[in-house]
Amino acid sequence: MRGQFISNEPFGRMTTIENTTTSDLEFIYSLFDSAIEYQKRNGYSVWRGYDKDALKNDIDAGNQYKILIDSQIAIVFSVCYSDKIIWRDRELGNSVYLHRIVVNPVFKGQKLFGQILTWAIDHSKRKGLSSIRMDTWGDNPTIIDYYKSFGFSFIETYTTPDSTELPSQHRNLGLALLEMRLE
Repeated sequence: MRGQFISNEPFGRMTTIENTTTSDLEFIYSLFDSAIEYQKRNGYSVWRGYDKDALKNDIDAGNQYKILIDSQIAIVFSVCYSDKIIWRDRELGNSVYLHRIVVNPVFKGQKLFGQILTWAIDHSKRKGLSSIRMDTWGDNPTIIDYYKSFGFSFIETYTTPDSTELPSQHRNLGLALLEMRLE
């Protein structure tokens, strides 16, 4: 969905959600690099790099989005509509999956995930989907509780396989699977 205006942005800032483009890639890479440095500095689990081809594929497929605040990229995220490797027999084709959420450090602490969630709920309803799913670090109760505070339920912990079907940062990774039912 291109150029959707979010009306509940505080302080009167102009906020849009739109697809990322290949011209955004260098900045997106810098966001991922910054996120990895932040994780290291703060003693969190650290992404083992990131798969640039997966990011390019998300952009080419129209599955990566950016939230722009006053024309500046504040956060990026990807979506997909099937995640059989991670969700296995729970994959029923009726969910949108949020992946690779990365915040611009300038906007950290502003709870921008709420805007992603508002967009995802509307997007899911328009597509006739019944849930929003995501995964996060299985060993970080703080981030799990953060997503639960937005209405997600913890489903299970799962260690991903070492499969080339997954981006490199998702292989052999202990995850917490989270879901928000919309029905």
